[in-house]
Amino acid sequence: MSEFRANDGEGAGSGSSSGHVPTPEATGRPVKTATAKTTVPPPPSARAPHVPDVPPVMDSVAAPPPVRRSWLRSILRWGFRAAVAVTLVFAALIIAYRFVNPPMSALMLLQKLDGVEITRAWVPLERMSPQLVRAVIMSEDAGFCRHFGVDLKELEAAFEQSQDGVVRGGSTISMQTAKNLFLWPQRSYVRKAIEIPLTFGMEAFWPKARMLEIYLNIVEWGPGIFGAEAAARYHFDKPASRLTEQEAALLAVTLPAPLIREPGNPSALLSKMGQTIVGRMRNSSRHTGCVLPAGKTG
Repeated sequence: MSEFRANDGEGAGSGSSSGHVPTPEATGRPVKTATAKTTVPPPPSARAPHVPDVPPVMDSVAAPPPVRRSWLRSILRWGFRAAVAVTLVFAALIIAYRFVNPPMSALMLLQKLDGVEITRAWVPLERMSPQLVRAVIMSEDAGFCRHFGVDLKELEAAFEQSQDGVVRGGSTISMQTAKNLFLWPQRSYVRKAIEIPLTFGMEAFWPKARMLEIYLNIVEWGPGIFGAEAAARYHFDKPASRLTEQEAALLAVTLPAPLIREPGNPSALLSKMGQTIVGRMRNSSRHTGCVLPAGKTG
């Protein structure tokens, strides 16, 4: 019995080392109760605002310009350069032709490229019959000695008549010279817009006598027939210096339609038109004073 008790006491005293966990009551310590953790969402007013996703911007790479705008700028730039170049060429020719006779007009060149044989012979104004000078001025441009290249009244009247879409005349001798010398024969508003500043430039550098001299040497008077000398020889078999009053008048009324009218073999209508110009020529001194000395009959 005594042995059993001893062993029993030894077992009771060694409870801490045997892995036995003493109860709280035995230790006298307060009891801790484990509670589950719960997450409470914040109120709506405390939530951060939603920010949409924005792709990052690369500052180091510039956006390429629109292709259409780039092409437009290139076209405008080259168009401006071409306009300046053409203007300089025209200006140089106008200055040169003040002293040098034009070797060929634009109309001659176009017809030559089309296979037309060109006949012409340059003669100075002093070697042309004064009757031809009077006839052409009174038939084509009675205000030649008064205007500065453009007859505004005639141009306005021609514009009003062109409201139906058909471009009409209104050209002075100076404007016809600009057209024949530098431009194309087909009527258009584009040609007229170029013709007018060209005329102003020519009037600024050329005296009236030089303007008329160039006109009478490059104007068309038949198929491939250019200039007064070639016209006089082709239609009347004589030089331009020997043209009579009637012959000069017939040449003058041929100018609006040189490929149709035949001054060397005039119709009744053409002869009547010529007689009308003859009547005007006999009272033309105030219209021709800038190119013909007073009292010169020829």
